[in-house]
Amino acid sequence: MSKQNKSDGEAPDAGYRAGFAVLVGRPNTGKSTLTNALVGQKVAITSAKPQTTRHTIRGIVHREDGQLILVDTPGLHRPRTLLGKRLNELVADTLAEVDAIGFCLPANEKIGPGDKFIAAQLAAIGNKPVIAIVTKADTVDRQALTEQLLAVDALGREVLGEDGWRDIVPVSAADGFQVKTLADVLIGLMPPSPPLYPDGHLTDEPEAVMIAELIREAALEGVRDELPHSLAVVVDEIVPREGRPDDKPFLDVRVNLYVERPSQKAIIIGKGGARLREVGTNARKAIEALLGARIYLDLHVKVAKDWQRDPKQLVKLGF
Repeated sequence: MSKQNKSDGEAPDAGYRAGFAVLVGRPNTGKSTLTNALVGQKVAITSAKPQTTRHTIRGIVHREDGQLILVDTPGLHRPRTLLGKRLNELVADTLAEVDAIGFCLPANEKIGPGDKFIAAQLAAIGNKPVIAIVTKADTVDRQALTEQLLAVDALGREVLGEDGWRDIVPVSAADGFQVKTLADVLIGLMPPSPPLYPDGHLTDEPEAVMIAELIREAALEGVRDELPHSLAVVVDEIVPREGRPDDKPFLDVRVNLYVERPSQKAIIIGKGGARLREVGTNARKAIEALLGARIYLDLHVKVAKDWQRDPKQLVKLGF
């Protein structure tokens, strides 16, 4: 996460701040949805299923007074597989490189062992400002929100001492409640700096990674407990269709979806291929919006047995 000055060394405007912040929390606490709300456009995969974020996806918030580069991570959790261990290591590496940390705790769930585990990890870092973000504020009434804020405050004092969290901000990414306030707080914690990325950039993830995440999201949509998180998506190639005029490009996008068992392959393909066609249709619209061009999306589902536990397979699939 190199803090290269991408503005050719220009002196920062008076009071301008720029830097990196990371959102952490248990799986499915609203980190990706909040990233999208802060940036104002979809850059991170969102799903009701835990552990859907596999890559560190940065969203960039541009404002007149500063620039905030958000790093969305996999949820910290007690790992049960080699993949889980590597995801936790990815989070730890990220925490060491950012200027501030946002710890997401949902308003509609009591603080549990997982939250306390993460709080202890954050306390051990010691030298980073940590903001407690109470997400999904729209899902509870005022009294329940107040009780959760008090519980979050108590957790902060328990793990960090009398001063507790640097700040506590309740938000709702769904209706925009206090999203701007959170951005104000986070940018206030960034160091004085010129912009680190050009205006208009929303993410510095390669297009192939963004495309893979969009397809993964479409594949998980509507699938309940029948498909565990053993789905990996790898973009094989993105090639321009020959003979197309420059002002009307057409791209061929070839993608492989990997699962661990034949039964999971059947779930993704669906009866007569119906579900895979639906996945392709939904993902194609989002990918065309991302690339600004029409595409032909060629999807193939393959079985990579127990890939989450196989070091060689993990490397092959980009983890």
